[in-house]
Amino acid sequence: MLLPEGHGLHPGHGKLGGFVRFFNLSTGDFVRVQLPLFKDHCVLDSIDGILLLQRDHDTVARLLNPFTGDILDFPPLETLLRYVDPRFLGNKWYYIRRIGAASINVSADGVVSLMILGSPGMLQVAFATSGDQQWRVSSWHLIQTFSPVSFQGKIYVMRDNGRLAGGPEVLEIDPPQLEGMEPWVPPPRSIAKCPAGKTDDPILYYLVERGSEILVIGTSFGDRKKISAYRLADLMLGRNVLMTGIDGDALFIGQRNLCVRSKAFPTIVGDTIVFYYREKHYVAQYHLSSGTFSPASDGSTKGCAIPSPCSIICHIYTCCYRQQWNKGQIRFQGERKKWRVKGKWRIGA
Repeated sequence: MLLPEGHGLHPGHGKLGGFVRFFNLSTGDFVRVQLPLFKDHCVLDSIDGILLLQRDHDTVARLLNPFTGDILDFPPLETLLRYVDPRFLGNKWYYIRRIGAASINVSADGVVSLMILGSPGMLQVAFATSGDQQWRVSSWHLIQTFSPVSFQGKIYVMRDNGRLAGGPEVLEIDPPQLEGMEPWVPPPRSIAKCPAGKTDDPILYYLVERGSEILVIGTSFGDRKKISAYRLADLMLGRNVLMTGIDGDALFIGQRNLCVRSKAFPTIVGDTIVFYYREKHYVAQYHLSSGTFSPASDGSTKGCAIPSPCSIICHIYTCCYRQQWNKGQIRFQGERKKWRVKGKWRIGA
């Protein structure tokens, strides 16, 4: 994972001398790599250690292996502008560059395809193969969806149809397929129903990749907050089996969700769910075994008051929010800022 340095030191900042740092969420190892191309590129997302970049002057999307230097080019993002939902006002670039999830697939003959699920302003899935001149989009639209996650070349997403229509469910989106000579993305399939909350205790569900499986995390609203964890594989079989531990891991929940090996980071408590406790204005950790809450780091988030220097927990939690992760900012440490450089190209990224 690309480390958010803080102090506005985004990749390509002059003070970094062309270097960026990565850290492994499973081992805790840090690696410093020289990547001078960030002078005219910005990061939009990461997929299994591969960075999704935008080249500034022509908005070309690129996949970069930061440790080998291998690069694949995909169509300019500007070819997606016409697909932004006209009901969403404001700068269209905001919706194009705000990535929800992206997946990579390699065909038997070595052709690499990239599939992107964008923000709510982009209701279709975009896809392309390396060397294409423009993006294609799915023939279908996604509405009422949230918490997308990339897993083994597919994208999974939550959809809440409302209590009367069956409640929340998990959708699976397969990678692009060929029909004749034209690639297409099959419509999403409902693969699991989530346990419904009580009438006075609604639940919002999140998807988290953890090793070779996906977990489904449910959080209730209000002061009587409760968090529950399930395996997607169990829900697909109709079994609502609550988890009371996750083998010492910690799950970070935000706009995107991460699994961290607590043994690699001494300050992280295992078998916990780390999230922003909105009602109490702090980053909290929920202990699955006891069902109790405690602060995950020092400082209240009210007024953006996380102290500096901050713990590794704040750096990891920032990775859950792409629009700060890629700008060298730390979440809740000062107001969120726009790009200080190349704003013409990077608005919304």
